[in-house]
Amino acid sequence: MKVGIVGATGYTGFELIKILCKHPNVEISVVSSDTYSGKKYSDIYPKLAQIFDKIIEPNDFDLIASKSDIIFLCLPHAASMDAVKFFFDKGKICIDLSADFRYQDISLYEKTYKIKHKYPELLDFTAYGIPELFENNIKNAKIVGNPGCYPTSIIVPTYPLLKEGLISPELIADSKSGVSGAGKKPTEKTHFCEVNEDFKPYSILSHRHESEISSILNLAYKNTKIVFTPHLLPINRGIESTIYTKSDKSLDELYSCLYDYYKNKKFVRIFNTQIPSIKNIQHTNFIDIALFKREDTLIIISCIDNLIKGASGQAVQNMNLILNLDETTALL
Repeated sequence: MKVGIVGATGYTGFELIKILCKHPNVEISVVSSDTYSGKKYSDIYPKLAQIFDKIIEPNDFDLIASKSDIIFLCLPHAASMDAVKFFFDKGKICIDLSADFRYQDISLYEKTYKIKHKYPELLDFTAYGIPELFENNIKNAKIVGNPGCYPTSIIVPTYPLLKEGLISPELIADSKSGVSGAGKKPTEKTHFCEVNEDFKPYSILSHRHESEISSILNLAYKNTKIVFTPHLLPINRGIESTIYTKSDKSLDELYSCLYDYYKNKKFVRIFNTQIPSIKNIQHTNFIDIALFKREDTLIIISCIDNLIKGASGQAVQNMNLILNLDETTALL
Protein backbone atom coordinates (compact mmCIF):
# COMPACT_ATOMS: atom_id res chain seq x y z
CA MET A 1 0.00 0.00 0.00
CA LYS A 2 1.17 3.51 -0.80
CA VAL A 3 1.05 6.12 1.95
CA GLY A 4 1.00 9.89 1.66
CA ILE A 5 1.68 12.27 4.54
CA VAL A 6 0.29 15.80 4.31
CA GLY A 7 2.02 18.34 6.54
CA ALA A 8 4.91 15.95 7.00
CA THR A 9 7.53 18.23 8.55
CA GLY A 10 6.00 18.76 11.99
CA TYR A 11 6.74 16.54 14.97
CA THR A 12 3.90 14.10 14.23
CA GLY A 13 4.95 13.81 10.57
CA PHE A 14 8.54 13.10 11.62
CA GLU A 15 7.38 10.36 14.01
CA LEU A 16 5.13 8.86 11.31
CA ILE A 17 8.01 8.65 8.87
CA LYS A 18 10.32 7.04 11.43
CA ILE A 19 7.67 4.37 12.11
CA LEU A 20 6.56 3.82 8.50
CA CYS A 21 10.14 3.46 7.25
CA LYS A 22 10.18 0.21 9.26
CA HIS A 23 6.75 -0.98 8.05
CA PRO A 24 6.95 -4.05 5.81
CA ASN A 25 3.52 -3.58 4.19
CA VAL A 26 3.54 0.06 3.08
CA GLU A 27 5.64 2.46 1.05
CA ILE A 28 5.82 6.17 1.82
CA SER A 29 5.11 7.42 -1.69
CA VAL A 30 4.77 11.15 -1.07
CA VAL A 31 5.35 13.67 1.73
CA SER A 32 4.18 17.26 1.52
CA SER A 33 4.74 20.66 3.10
CA ASP A 34 4.20 24.09 1.59
CA THR A 35 6.91 25.54 3.85
CA TYR A 36 9.67 23.09 2.86
CA SER A 37 8.61 21.91 -0.62
CA GLY A 38 11.53 21.17 -2.89
CA LYS A 39 13.88 20.21 -0.08
CA LYS A 40 14.99 16.70 0.82
CA TYR A 41 13.23 15.45 3.93
CA SER A 42 16.60 14.56 5.46
CA ASP A 43 17.69 18.20 5.05
CA ILE A 44 14.96 19.10 7.56
CA TYR A 45 15.64 16.09 9.79
CA PRO A 46 19.29 15.00 9.32
CA LYS A 47 18.65 12.03 11.60
CA LEU A 48 17.03 10.39 8.55
CA ALA A 49 19.92 11.00 6.14
CA GLN A 50 20.38 7.92 3.90
CA ILE A 51 17.20 6.53 5.45
CA PHE A 52 14.53 8.85 4.04
CA ASP A 53 15.82 11.35 1.49
CA LYS A 54 12.60 11.83 -0.50
CA ILE A 55 11.94 15.30 -1.91
CA ILE A 56 9.12 17.15 -0.13
CA GLU A 57 6.20 18.06 -2.41
CA PRO A 58 3.90 21.07 -1.99
CA ASN A 59 0.41 20.40 -0.60
CA ASP A 60 -0.93 19.57 -4.06
CA PHE A 61 -3.88 17.31 -3.26
CA ASP A 62 -4.26 15.98 -6.82
CA LEU A 63 -0.61 14.94 -6.87
CA ILE A 64 -0.82 13.36 -3.41
CA ALA A 65 -4.01 11.46 -4.30
CA SER A 66 -2.44 10.12 -7.50
CA LYS A 67 0.44 8.63 -5.51
CA SER A 68 -1.35 7.34 -2.39
CA ASP A 69 -3.87 4.78 -1.16
CA ILE A 70 -3.86 5.99 2.46
CA ILE A 71 -3.40 9.59 3.55
CA PHE A 72 -2.17 10.73 6.96
CA LEU A 73 -3.13 14.35 7.60
CA CYS A 74 -0.87 16.25 9.99
CA LEU A 75 -2.55 19.61 9.52
CA PRO A 76 -3.85 22.15 12.05
CA HIS A 77 -7.40 21.98 13.34
CA ALA A 78 -9.89 23.30 10.74
CA ALA A 79 -7.32 22.95 7.94
CA SER A 80 -7.94 19.20 7.68
CA MET A 81 -11.61 19.46 6.80
CA ASP A 82 -11.23 20.34 3.13
CA ALA A 83 -8.32 17.93 2.73
CA VAL A 84 -10.27 15.00 4.16
CA LYS A 85 -13.24 15.81 1.94
CA PHE A 86 -11.01 15.94 -1.14
CA PHE A 87 -9.26 12.63 -0.45
CA PHE A 88 -12.47 10.90 0.66
CA ASP A 89 -14.10 11.84 -2.65
CA LYS A 90 -11.08 10.31 -4.40
CA GLY A 91 -11.71 7.02 -2.57
CA LYS A 92 -8.72 7.29 -0.26
CA ILE A 93 -8.55 6.21 3.39
CA CYS A 94 -7.88 9.23 5.61
CA ILE A 95 -6.30 9.20 9.06
CA ASP A 96 -6.64 12.71 10.43
CA LEU A 97 -4.44 13.76 13.33
CA SER A 98 -6.36 17.02 13.88
CA ALA A 99 -9.59 17.37 15.86
CA ASP A 100 -11.81 17.88 12.81
CA PHE A 101 -13.25 14.35 12.79
CA ARG A 102 -13.03 13.37 16.46
CA TYR A 103 -16.56 14.52 17.34
CA GLN A 104 -19.84 12.88 16.39
CA ASP A 105 -21.64 15.86 17.92
CA ILE A 106 -21.07 18.65 15.40
CA SER A 107 -22.42 21.34 17.71
CA LEU A 108 -19.88 20.36 20.37
CA TYR A 109 -17.04 20.53 17.85
CA GLU A 110 -18.20 23.93 16.63
CA LYS A 111 -18.57 25.26 20.17
CA THR A 112 -15.12 23.96 21.16
CA TYR A 113 -13.15 25.04 18.10
CA LYS A 114 -15.19 28.15 17.23
CA ILE A 115 -15.58 27.15 13.60
CA LYS A 116 -18.39 25.70 11.49
CA HIS A 117 -17.89 22.11 10.34
CA LYS A 118 -18.30 22.00 6.58
CA TYR A 119 -18.85 18.27 6.06
CA PRO A 120 -20.98 16.69 8.81
CA GLU A 121 -22.13 14.04 6.33
CA LEU A 122 -18.63 12.51 6.46
CA LEU A 123 -19.09 11.56 10.11
CA ASP A 124 -21.12 8.53 8.94
CA PHE A 125 -17.85 7.15 7.55
CA THR A 126 -15.68 8.13 10.52
CA ALA A 127 -14.39 6.24 13.56
CA TYR A 128 -12.79 7.63 16.70
CA GLY A 129 -9.33 6.12 16.73
CA ILE A 130 -8.60 4.44 20.05
CA PRO A 131 -7.95 0.89 18.79
CA GLU A 132 -8.28 -0.74 22.22
CA LEU A 133 -11.88 0.47 22.52
CA PHE A 134 -13.24 0.95 19.00
CA GLU A 135 -11.47 -1.69 16.93
CA ASN A 136 -14.49 -2.84 14.91
CA ASN A 137 -15.50 0.71 14.02
CA ILE A 138 -11.96 1.53 12.93
CA LYS A 139 -11.63 -1.56 10.73
CA ASN A 140 -14.67 -0.47 8.71
CA ALA A 141 -13.94 3.26 8.61
CA LYS A 142 -12.94 5.39 5.63
CA ILE A 143 -11.91 8.24 7.94
CA VAL A 144 -10.27 7.95 11.35
CA GLY A 145 -10.34 10.86 13.77
CA ASN A 146 -7.07 10.18 15.57
CA PRO A 147 -7.53 11.11 19.25
CA GLY A 148 -5.81 13.87 21.13
CA CYS A 149 -2.85 12.94 23.32
CA TYR A 150 -4.35 14.04 26.64
CA PRO A 151 -7.68 12.31 25.85
CA THR A 152 -5.90 9.03 25.09
CA SER A 153 -4.15 9.11 28.46
CA ILE A 154 -7.46 9.64 30.28
CA ILE A 155 -10.00 7.67 28.23
CA VAL A 156 -8.11 4.36 28.04
CA PRO A 157 -7.85 3.81 31.83
CA THR A 158 -11.32 5.15 32.73
CA TYR A 159 -13.64 4.00 29.92
CA PRO A 160 -13.95 0.34 31.03
CA LEU A 161 -14.40 1.28 34.70
CA LEU A 162 -17.17 3.74 33.81
CA LYS A 163 -18.85 1.34 31.40
CA GLU A 164 -19.06 -1.34 34.09
CA GLY A 165 -20.32 1.16 36.67
CA LEU A 166 -17.36 0.58 38.98
CA ILE A 167 -16.37 4.20 39.55
CA SER A 168 -18.11 7.52 40.08
CA PRO A 169 -18.94 9.40 36.86
CA GLU A 170 -17.38 12.50 38.38
CA LEU A 171 -13.64 12.66 37.62
CA ILE A 172 -10.78 15.10 38.00
CA ALA A 173 -7.87 14.69 35.60
CA ASP A 174 -4.60 16.44 36.40
CA SER A 175 -2.35 15.97 33.36
CA LYS A 176 1.19 17.01 32.47
CA SER A 177 2.79 17.07 29.03
CA GLY A 178 6.20 17.66 27.52
CA VAL A 179 6.64 20.71 25.30
CA SER A 180 6.35 18.80 22.01
CA GLY A 181 2.63 18.54 22.75
CA ALA A 182 2.37 22.20 21.74
CA GLY A 183 3.66 21.43 18.24
CA LYS A 184 6.76 22.49 16.34
CA LYS A 185 5.89 26.14 15.76
CA PRO A 186 7.63 28.21 18.46
CA THR A 187 5.62 30.54 20.69
CA GLU A 188 6.42 32.75 23.64
CA LYS A 189 4.97 30.15 26.00
CA THR A 190 7.22 27.37 24.64
CA HIS A 191 10.42 29.41 24.46
CA PHE A 192 13.24 27.64 26.31
CA CYS A 193 13.60 30.42 28.86
CA GLU A 194 9.88 30.28 29.64
CA VAL A 195 9.72 26.48 30.03
CA ASN A 196 13.07 25.56 31.55
CA GLU A 197 13.09 25.19 35.35
CA ASP A 198 9.35 25.83 35.51
CA PHE A 199 6.12 23.85 35.85
CA LYS A 200 2.69 25.38 35.50
CA PRO A 201 -0.92 24.72 34.48
CA TYR A 202 -2.49 26.35 31.44
CA SER A 203 -5.94 26.69 29.82
CA ILE A 204 -7.55 26.15 33.21
CA LEU A 205 -11.24 25.20 32.79
CA SER A 206 -10.98 26.05 29.09
CA HIS A 207 -8.79 23.45 27.35
CA ARG A 208 -10.35 22.08 24.16
CA HIS A 209 -9.52 18.49 25.00
CA GLU A 210 -11.97 18.51 27.91
CA SER A 211 -14.95 18.35 25.56
CA GLU A 212 -13.33 15.52 23.55
CA ILE A 213 -12.71 13.51 26.71
CA SER A 214 -16.23 14.13 27.97
CA SER A 215 -17.88 13.19 24.67
CA ILE A 216 -16.16 9.78 24.57
CA LEU A 217 -16.54 8.96 28.26
CA ASN A 218 -20.25 9.72 27.97
CA LEU A 219 -20.46 6.81 25.53
CA ALA A 220 -19.29 4.60 28.39
CA TYR A 221 -21.52 6.14 31.07
CA LYS A 222 -24.02 8.88 30.37
CA ASN A 223 -23.69 12.07 32.40
CA THR A 224 -20.00 11.54 33.13
CA LYS A 225 -18.48 14.82 34.24
CA ILE A 226 -14.79 15.58 34.08
CA VAL A 227 -12.64 18.49 35.20
CA PHE A 228 -9.42 18.51 33.20
CA THR A 229 -6.36 20.64 33.96
CA PRO A 230 -3.25 20.39 31.73
CA HIS A 231 0.25 21.38 32.82
CA LEU A 232 3.45 22.00 30.89
CA LEU A 233 6.51 19.97 31.89
CA PRO A 234 10.04 21.18 31.04
CA ILE A 235 10.76 17.99 29.07
CA ASN A 236 10.59 17.13 25.37
CA ARG A 237 7.94 14.42 25.32
CA GLY A 238 5.61 12.33 27.43
CA ILE A 239 2.33 12.70 29.32
CA GLU A 240 1.45 11.71 32.88
CA SER A 241 -2.20 11.88 33.93
CA THR A 242 -3.34 11.56 37.53
CA ILE A 243 -7.10 10.93 37.63
CA TYR A 244 -9.14 11.23 40.83
CA THR A 245 -12.56 9.69 41.43
CA LYS A 246 -14.56 7.61 43.92
CA SER A 247 -15.34 3.90 44.03
CA ASP A 248 -16.88 1.53 46.55
CA LYS A 249 -15.37 -1.48 44.76
CA SER A 250 -12.23 -3.29 45.84
CA LEU A 251 -8.92 -2.66 44.13
CA ASP A 252 -8.92 -6.27 42.95
CA GLU A 253 -12.31 -5.79 41.28
CA LEU A 254 -11.15 -2.62 39.53
CA TYR A 255 -7.95 -4.25 38.31
CA SER A 256 -9.92 -7.28 37.16
CA CYS A 257 -12.06 -5.05 34.95
CA LEU A 258 -9.03 -3.49 33.29
CA TYR A 259 -7.31 -6.83 32.82
CA ASP A 260 -10.46 -8.25 31.25
CA TYR A 261 -10.87 -5.34 28.82
CA TYR A 262 -7.25 -5.17 27.79
CA LYS A 263 -6.03 -8.77 28.12
CA ASN A 264 -5.40 -9.04 24.36
CA LYS A 265 -4.31 -5.45 23.85
CA LYS A 266 -0.56 -5.41 23.37
CA PHE A 267 -0.03 -1.71 24.00
CA VAL A 268 -1.81 -1.48 27.34
CA ARG A 269 0.43 -2.32 30.30
CA ILE A 270 -1.28 -2.55 33.68
CA PHE A 271 0.91 -2.34 36.77
CA ASN A 272 -0.04 -3.30 40.30
CA THR A 273 3.38 -3.17 41.94
CA GLN A 274 4.96 -0.06 40.43
CA ILE A 275 4.10 3.50 39.48
CA PRO A 276 3.97 4.36 35.76
CA SER A 277 6.72 6.71 34.63
CA ILE A 278 7.13 8.96 31.60
CA LYS A 279 10.69 7.70 31.13
CA ASN A 280 9.43 4.14 30.63
CA ILE A 281 7.04 5.00 27.78
CA GLN A 282 9.06 7.56 25.83
CA HIS A 283 9.51 6.56 22.16
CA THR A 284 6.98 3.70 22.56
CA ASN A 285 3.32 3.11 21.70
CA PHE A 286 2.49 1.82 25.20
CA ILE A 287 0.12 3.25 27.75
CA ASP A 288 1.07 2.30 31.31
CA ILE A 289 -1.68 2.28 33.96
CA ALA A 290 -1.80 1.74 37.72
CA LEU A 291 -4.51 2.11 40.39
CA PHE A 292 -4.24 3.28 43.99
CA LYS A 293 -7.08 3.28 46.52
CA ARG A 294 -7.72 4.48 50.08
CA GLU A 295 -11.23 3.94 51.45
CA ASP A 296 -13.48 5.17 48.60
CA THR A 297 -10.87 7.45 46.96
CA LEU A 298 -9.43 6.04 43.75
CA ILE A 299 -6.36 7.48 42.00
CA ILE A 300 -5.56 6.29 38.48
CA ILE A 301 -2.11 6.95 37.00
CA SER A 302 -1.39 6.68 33.29
CA CYS A 303 1.59 7.56 31.09
CA ILE A 304 1.98 7.78 27.32
CA ASP A 305 4.37 9.29 24.80
CA ASN A 306 2.32 12.17 23.40
CA LEU A 307 3.92 11.88 19.96
CA ILE A 308 3.57 8.08 19.65
CA LYS A 309 0.59 6.62 21.52
CA GLY A 310 -0.83 10.14 21.68
CA ALA A 311 -0.47 10.76 17.93
CA SER A 312 1.61 9.02 15.25
CA GLY A 313 1.96 5.55 16.77
CA GLN A 314 -1.76 5.31 17.39
CA ALA A 315 -2.36 6.54 13.81
CA VAL A 316 -0.24 3.67 12.45
CA GLN A 317 -2.00 1.26 14.81
CA ASN A 318 -5.29 2.43 13.29
CA MET A 319 -3.95 1.97 9.77
CA ASN A 320 -2.85 -1.58 10.64
CA LEU A 321 -6.39 -2.42 11.75
CA ILE A 322 -7.89 -1.00 8.55
CA LEU A 323 -5.45 -3.06 6.47
CA ASN A 324 -6.23 -6.18 8.55
CA LEU A 325 -2.62 -6.42 9.72
CA ASP A 326 -1.30 -7.26 13.14
CA GLU A 327 -1.85 -3.95 14.95
CA THR A 328 1.67 -4.04 16.38
CA THR A 329 3.32 -4.00 12.94
CA ALA A 330 6.23 -1.50 12.91
CA LEU A 331 5.34 -0.37 16.45
CA LEU A 332 7.41 -2.75 18.59
